[in-house]
Amino acid sequence: MGSLEVLNSIPKPENHFYQPEDVIKNLERIKLLSEKHPVNVLVAGKQGCGKSTLVKQFAAHYQRPLATFQIGILSEPGQLFGEHRLKDGETYYQQFLFPQAIQTPGCVIHLEEINRPEHPKALNMLFSVLSDDRKVWLDEVGSIEVAEGVVFFATLNEGDEFIGTEMLDAALRDRFYMMLMNYLPREVEAEVIRLKTSIPDADALTIVNIANQLRENSKDPMTISTRHTLMIGEMIAVGATMKEAFVTGLQVSQNKLESILLSLHLNTGEKHAGSSAQYCTY
Repeated sequence: MGSLEVLNSIPKPENHFYQPEDVIKNLERIKLLSEKHPVNVLVAGKQGCGKSTLVKQFAAHYQRPLATFQIGILSEPGQLFGEHRLKDGETYYQQFLFPQAIQTPGCVIHLEEINRPEHPKALNMLFSVLSDDRKVWLDEVGSIEVAEGVVFFATLNEGDEFIGTEMLDAALRDRFYMMLMNYLPREVEAEVIRLKTSIPDADALTIVNIANQLRENSKDPMTISTRHTLMIGEMIAVGATMKEAFVTGLQVSQNKLESILLSLHLNTGEKHAGSSAQYCTY
Protein backbone atom coordinates (compact mmCIF):
# COMPACT_ATOMS: atom_id res chain seq x y z
CA MET A 1 0.00 0.00 0.00
CA GLY A 2 1.31 3.45 -0.93
CA SER A 3 2.89 5.03 -3.95
CA LEU A 4 6.46 4.32 -2.83
CA GLU A 5 8.33 2.53 -5.59
CA VAL A 6 11.82 2.58 -4.12
CA LEU A 7 12.57 3.71 -0.57
CA ASN A 8 15.69 5.53 -1.76
CA SER A 9 13.79 7.48 -4.44
CA ILE A 10 14.22 11.25 -4.11
CA PRO A 11 11.71 13.41 -6.05
CA LYS A 12 12.76 15.97 -8.61
CA PRO A 13 12.17 19.61 -7.61
CA GLU A 14 9.22 21.53 -9.00
CA ASN A 15 10.26 24.59 -11.00
CA HIS A 16 8.81 28.02 -10.13
CA PHE A 17 7.22 26.97 -6.83
CA TYR A 18 6.58 30.17 -4.88
CA GLN A 19 5.76 30.40 -1.17
CA PRO A 20 5.84 33.19 1.42
CA GLU A 21 9.18 33.64 3.13
CA ASP A 22 7.72 32.69 6.50
CA VAL A 23 6.55 29.32 5.10
CA ILE A 24 10.01 28.63 3.68
CA LYS A 25 11.62 29.58 7.00
CA ASN A 26 9.26 27.21 8.81
CA LEU A 27 10.27 24.39 6.45
CA GLU A 28 13.90 25.11 7.29
CA ARG A 29 13.03 24.89 10.99
CA ILE A 30 11.21 21.60 10.42
CA LYS A 31 14.35 20.23 8.78
CA LEU A 32 16.48 21.33 11.76
CA LEU A 33 14.03 19.77 14.23
CA SER A 34 14.05 16.51 12.28
CA GLU A 35 17.79 16.27 12.92
CA LYS A 36 16.93 15.99 16.64
CA HIS A 37 13.81 13.79 16.44
CA PRO A 38 10.99 12.80 14.04
CA VAL A 39 8.55 15.64 13.29
CA ASN A 40 4.85 15.81 12.39
CA VAL A 41 3.50 18.63 10.21
CA LEU A 42 -0.14 19.20 9.27
CA VAL A 43 -0.61 21.19 6.05
CA ALA A 44 -4.12 22.57 5.56
CA GLY A 45 -5.54 24.83 2.90
CA LYS A 46 -7.81 25.23 -0.06
CA GLN A 47 -7.99 22.60 -2.76
CA GLY A 48 -5.22 22.92 -5.32
CA CYS A 49 -3.18 25.55 -3.50
CA GLY A 50 -0.01 23.42 -3.51
CA LYS A 51 -0.11 21.31 -0.34
CA SER A 52 1.11 18.11 -1.97
CA THR A 53 3.70 20.02 -4.00
CA LEU A 54 4.99 21.61 -0.80
CA VAL A 55 5.68 18.14 0.64
CA LYS A 56 7.41 17.05 -2.57
CA GLN A 57 9.50 20.22 -2.61
CA PHE A 58 10.62 19.65 0.97
CA ALA A 59 11.85 16.16 0.07
CA ALA A 60 13.50 17.36 -3.13
CA HIS A 61 15.11 20.42 -1.51
CA TYR A 62 16.73 18.38 1.26
CA GLN A 63 17.43 15.31 -0.90
CA ARG A 64 15.25 12.95 1.10
CA PRO A 65 13.22 9.92 -0.02
CA LEU A 66 9.47 10.55 -0.28
CA ALA A 67 6.73 8.03 0.48
CA THR A 68 3.10 9.00 -0.22
CA PHE A 69 0.15 7.11 1.25
CA GLN A 70 -3.50 7.64 0.32
CA ILE A 71 -5.47 7.74 3.56
CA GLY A 72 -8.81 7.79 1.73
CA ILE A 73 -8.60 4.08 0.92
CA LEU A 74 -8.19 2.95 4.54
CA SER A 75 -11.19 0.97 5.76
CA GLU A 76 -9.94 -0.64 8.98
CA PRO A 77 -7.41 -0.02 11.81
CA GLY A 78 -3.86 -1.11 11.04
CA GLN A 79 -4.38 -1.26 7.28
CA LEU A 80 -1.45 1.09 6.68
CA PHE A 81 0.87 -1.53 8.10
CA GLY A 82 -0.46 -4.66 6.41
CA GLU A 83 -3.31 -7.12 6.33
CA HIS A 84 -4.11 -10.81 6.55
CA ARG A 85 -4.61 -12.54 3.23
CA LEU A 86 -5.61 -15.98 2.06
CA LYS A 87 -3.48 -18.11 -0.27
CA ASP A 88 -3.92 -21.80 -1.07
CA GLY A 89 -6.35 -22.11 1.79
CA GLU A 90 -3.93 -20.66 4.34
CA THR A 91 -3.92 -17.24 5.99
CA TYR A 92 -0.74 -15.16 6.00
CA TYR A 93 0.18 -11.58 6.94
CA GLN A 94 1.21 -9.25 4.10
CA GLN A 95 3.28 -6.34 5.39
CA PHE A 96 2.87 -3.13 3.38
CA LEU A 97 5.37 -0.37 2.59
CA PHE A 98 4.40 1.95 5.45
CA PRO A 99 6.46 0.08 8.10
CA GLN A 100 9.47 0.12 5.77
CA ALA A 101 9.04 3.84 5.13
CA ILE A 102 8.86 4.88 8.78
CA GLN A 103 11.99 2.80 9.48
CA THR A 104 13.93 4.55 6.70
CA PRO A 105 16.18 7.32 8.16
CA GLY A 106 15.28 10.80 6.88
CA CYS A 107 12.23 9.63 4.96
CA VAL A 108 9.50 12.18 4.20
CA ILE A 109 6.13 10.49 4.66
CA HIS A 110 3.09 12.12 3.08
CA LEU A 111 -0.25 11.12 4.62
CA GLU A 112 -2.52 12.45 1.89
CA GLU A 113 -6.04 13.63 2.83
CA ILE A 114 -5.66 12.44 6.39
CA ASN A 115 -9.25 13.38 7.23
CA ARG A 116 -10.77 11.18 4.50
CA PRO A 117 -10.47 7.55 5.73
CA GLU A 118 -13.32 5.20 4.87
CA HIS A 119 -13.52 4.14 8.53
CA PRO A 120 -13.14 6.68 11.39
CA LYS A 121 -10.99 4.27 13.45
CA ALA A 122 -8.63 3.47 10.59
CA LEU A 123 -6.08 5.99 11.89
CA ASN A 124 -5.90 4.63 15.45
CA MET A 125 -2.52 2.98 14.99
CA LEU A 126 -1.03 6.26 13.77
CA PHE A 127 -1.26 7.64 17.30
CA SER A 128 1.72 5.54 18.43
CA VAL A 129 4.09 6.48 15.58
CA LEU A 130 3.14 10.16 15.85
CA SER A 131 3.52 10.30 19.64
CA ASP A 132 6.71 10.96 21.61
CA ASP A 133 7.29 7.22 21.96
CA ARG A 134 7.45 6.70 18.14
CA LYS A 135 6.87 2.97 18.44
CA VAL A 136 4.07 0.59 17.56
CA TRP A 137 3.64 -3.11 18.31
CA LEU A 138 2.19 -5.50 15.76
CA ASP A 139 1.59 -9.08 16.81
CA GLU A 140 2.52 -10.25 13.33
CA VAL A 141 5.93 -8.50 13.09
CA GLY A 142 6.77 -7.24 16.59
CA SER A 143 7.97 -3.75 17.50
CA ILE A 144 8.30 -1.09 14.80
CA GLU A 145 10.16 2.12 15.64
CA VAL A 146 10.27 5.36 13.65
CA ALA A 147 13.78 6.02 12.31
CA GLU A 148 15.86 9.13 12.92
CA GLY A 149 15.07 12.18 10.79
CA VAL A 150 11.64 11.02 9.60
CA VAL A 151 9.18 13.82 8.84
CA PHE A 152 5.44 13.09 8.64
CA PHE A 153 3.48 15.56 6.49
CA ALA A 154 -0.29 15.17 6.67
CA THR A 155 -2.39 17.17 4.19
CA LEU A 156 -6.10 17.84 4.38
CA ASN A 157 -9.01 19.75 2.93
CA GLU A 158 -11.68 20.80 5.41
CA GLY A 159 -15.13 22.22 4.73
CA ASP A 160 -18.65 21.33 3.65
CA GLU A 161 -17.63 21.34 -0.02
CA PHE A 162 -15.34 18.34 0.45
CA ILE A 163 -17.49 15.21 0.36
CA GLY A 164 -16.23 12.28 2.40
CA THR A 165 -14.01 14.26 4.77
CA GLU A 166 -14.24 14.23 8.57
CA MET A 167 -13.03 16.74 11.12
CA LEU A 168 -9.63 15.49 12.24
CA ASP A 169 -9.65 13.97 15.72
CA ALA A 170 -8.48 16.64 18.21
CA ALA A 171 -6.07 14.25 19.92
CA LEU A 172 -4.50 13.38 16.56
CA ARG A 173 -4.34 17.00 15.41
CA ASP A 174 -2.58 17.90 18.66
CA ARG A 175 0.44 15.86 17.57
CA PHE A 176 1.22 18.12 14.59
CA TYR A 177 2.83 21.44 13.88
CA MET A 178 0.39 23.42 11.75
CA MET A 179 0.98 25.12 8.39
CA LEU A 180 -1.79 26.95 6.52
CA MET A 181 -1.71 27.56 2.78
CA ASN A 182 -3.83 29.83 0.61
CA TYR A 183 -4.05 31.12 -2.94
CA LEU A 184 -1.05 33.06 -4.14
CA PRO A 185 -1.28 36.87 -4.43
CA ARG A 186 -2.44 38.08 -7.84
CA GLU A 187 0.96 39.13 -9.17
CA VAL A 188 2.71 35.99 -7.91
CA GLU A 189 0.09 33.63 -9.33
CA ALA A 190 0.27 35.41 -12.70
CA GLU A 191 4.06 35.08 -12.67
CA VAL A 192 3.83 31.35 -11.94
CA ILE A 193 1.37 30.87 -14.81
CA ARG A 194 3.60 32.83 -17.19
CA LEU A 195 6.74 30.90 -16.22
CA LYS A 196 5.11 27.47 -16.41
CA THR A 197 3.09 27.99 -19.61
CA SER A 198 5.09 30.68 -21.48
CA ILE A 199 1.93 32.68 -22.29
CA PRO A 200 2.16 36.51 -22.42
CA ASP A 201 2.10 38.49 -19.17
CA ALA A 202 -1.22 40.11 -20.09
CA ASP A 203 -2.93 36.76 -20.61
CA ALA A 204 -1.59 35.38 -17.32
CA LEU A 205 -2.83 38.44 -15.45
CA THR A 206 -6.23 38.22 -17.15
CA ILE A 207 -6.60 34.61 -16.03
CA VAL A 208 -5.86 35.53 -12.42
CA ASN A 209 -8.14 38.59 -12.46
CA ILE A 210 -11.06 36.53 -13.74
CA ALA A 211 -10.32 33.71 -11.30
CA ASN A 212 -10.25 36.16 -8.39
CA GLN A 213 -13.57 37.68 -9.46
CA LEU A 214 -15.11 34.22 -9.28
CA ARG A 215 -13.36 33.30 -6.04
CA GLU A 216 -14.50 36.51 -4.35
CA ASN A 217 -18.10 36.46 -5.59
CA SER A 218 -20.04 37.20 -2.39
CA LYS A 219 -23.21 35.44 -3.58
CA ASP A 220 -21.72 32.31 -5.12
CA PRO A 221 -17.93 32.03 -4.69
CA MET A 222 -16.10 29.37 -6.69
CA THR A 223 -13.11 27.32 -5.61
CA ILE A 224 -10.60 27.88 -8.40
CA SER A 225 -7.24 26.39 -7.56
CA THR A 226 -3.87 27.44 -8.89
CA ARG A 227 -3.92 24.03 -10.55
CA HIS A 228 -6.99 25.20 -12.49
CA THR A 229 -5.47 28.53 -13.50
CA LEU A 230 -2.41 26.69 -14.77
CA MET A 231 -4.64 24.36 -16.80
CA ILE A 232 -6.33 27.40 -18.31
CA GLY A 233 -2.93 28.89 -19.14
CA GLU A 234 -1.83 25.65 -20.79
CA MET A 235 -4.94 25.69 -23.01
CA ILE A 236 -4.18 29.25 -24.10
CA ALA A 237 -0.58 28.26 -24.82
CA VAL A 238 -1.80 25.71 -27.37
CA GLY A 239 -4.18 28.07 -29.15
CA ALA A 240 -7.41 28.26 -27.12
CA THR A 241 -9.14 31.61 -26.64
CA MET A 242 -9.57 32.91 -23.10
CA LYS A 243 -13.24 31.91 -23.22
CA GLU A 244 -12.49 28.42 -24.53
CA ALA A 245 -9.76 27.91 -21.94
CA PHE A 246 -12.03 28.82 -19.02
CA VAL A 247 -14.88 26.65 -20.28
CA THR A 248 -12.51 23.70 -20.74
CA GLY A 249 -10.45 24.25 -17.59
CA LEU A 250 -13.26 24.52 -15.05
CA GLN A 251 -15.78 21.81 -14.21
CA VAL A 252 -18.91 23.79 -13.40
CA SER A 253 -22.68 23.72 -13.60
CA GLN A 254 -24.51 25.57 -16.37
CA ASN A 255 -25.36 28.46 -14.00
CA LYS A 256 -21.75 28.94 -12.97
CA LEU A 257 -20.67 28.63 -16.58
CA GLU A 258 -22.84 31.66 -17.38
CA SER A 259 -21.13 33.52 -14.54
CA ILE A 260 -17.73 32.72 -16.07
CA LEU A 261 -18.80 33.93 -19.50
CA LEU A 262 -20.06 37.15 -17.96
CA SER A 263 -16.78 37.65 -16.12
CA LEU A 264 -14.89 37.38 -19.40
CA HIS A 265 -16.52 40.65 -20.47
CA LEU A 266 -15.74 42.55 -17.27
CA ASN A 267 -12.82 44.91 -16.85
CA THR A 268 -9.87 42.73 -15.81
CA GLY A 269 -7.29 45.47 -15.62
CA GLU A 270 -8.42 47.01 -12.33
CA LYS A 271 -5.84 47.43 -9.58
CA HIS A 272 -5.86 45.04 -6.64
CA ALA A 273 -4.13 45.53 -3.33
CA GLY A 274 -0.98 43.45 -3.28
CA SER A 275 0.13 41.22 -0.43
CA SER A 276 2.53 42.66 2.11
CA ALA A 277 4.25 39.28 2.46
CA GLN A 278 7.40 38.55 0.48
CA TYR A 279 7.20 35.55 -1.85
CA CYS A 280 10.15 33.63 -3.27
CA THR A 281 10.88 30.31 -4.91
CA TYR A 282 11.63 27.23 -2.85
